[in-house]
Amino acid sequence: MAVQDHRQAQKGRGAVSNPEGRFETQQCEPVDDGWLTQAQETPRLPTRLHVDAARSIIARNDSPDIAFTQSINPYRGCEHGCIYCYARPSHGYLNLSAGLDFETELFYKPQAAALLEAELRKSSYRCAPIELGSNTDPYQPVERELGITRSLLELMLRFRQPARVTTKGAALLARDLDLLAALARQRLLSVAVSITTLDAQLKRTLEPRAASPQARLRAMRLLHEAGVPVMVNFSPVIPFVNDAEMEAVLEAARQAGAQQASYIPLRLPYEVKDLFRQWLDVHLPQKAAHVMSLVQQMRGGRDNDPRFGSRMRGEGEYAEVLRQRFALACRRLGLDTGARISLDCSRFAPPPQSGEQMGLDF
Repeated sequence: MAVQDHRQAQKGRGAVSNPEGRFETQQCEPVDDGWLTQAQETPRLPTRLHVDAARSIIARNDSPDIAFTQSINPYRGCEHGCIYCYARPSHGYLNLSAGLDFETELFYKPQAAALLEAELRKSSYRCAPIELGSNTDPYQPVERELGITRSLLELMLRFRQPARVTTKGAALLARDLDLLAALARQRLLSVAVSITTLDAQLKRTLEPRAASPQARLRAMRLLHEAGVPVMVNFSPVIPFVNDAEMEAVLEAARQAGAQQASYIPLRLPYEVKDLFRQWLDVHLPQKAAHVMSLVQQMRGGRDNDPRFGSRMRGEGEYAEVLRQRFALACRRLGLDTGARISLDCSRFAPPPQSGEQMGLDF
């Protein structure tokens, strides 16, 4: 991909540059050779879709600080453009940038439902909840036309396969309410909605193409009224950017029907730390130094701490203050912060295929 490194904001995009991926062998830098005497505006980048010819669909996880063992990501890359997204570096495996490429060069898995059915029918498969949205959002804008997440939910309902959805979407949750409610009635589904801020202006630069905070709260209320268990994720907590909103976000989510809550301090793995620093320089230059100072206080003096356990909690005085504030707010609001909502794996039952003899019930 052509390298874009003008470091200026583009409407509807989170990253302000497009540096090479960390696995690329060549590096390009823009140079003023004197021929262009006037600054040129960076061209708007369209979203481009590519088929991901995946041969399997379930990713297994054995990380000790992640609360699931199976996940599915219908898409690679995410048009929401959240500048802090820890999934951005995964585009490096495609020889693409974690910057603007991650938001504009999207890969989708058209055979996702067929691949999932094949895996669920294997005699070796052992039922456990499947996480939808562990890496990139299953309800990002392209889902409206492609419908891959919906096709997965339809299959899960047929097989009575439990699932957990994590998203910043809203309208598409309403679109799939029939499936989400049907799964929830059998204790096969819960939904976690991430709300990072209630400030619409901050949201437009922090996560430009995600649903508005108000739309996400309306979607939570709709899910709650339909009997779908709802959790709110106040993540990531960014020092001196959105940390002051913790209590307000939790209270708004509780009023919208959330019964559980979680939070994770800002993580800046690999290329994300440089992209985030650039974002601060463009959007919050007067706060930039203080923000990164507090981040480093939580991360052992570095921009990022990859160690299991501490990477999800942070350490030091600032992290401890966040922990206490979160615990007090959840206690006051009656939000559960313990084990995740239990789902029923005992209902799992692959339906007979065409030509198979059905079992007899006595």
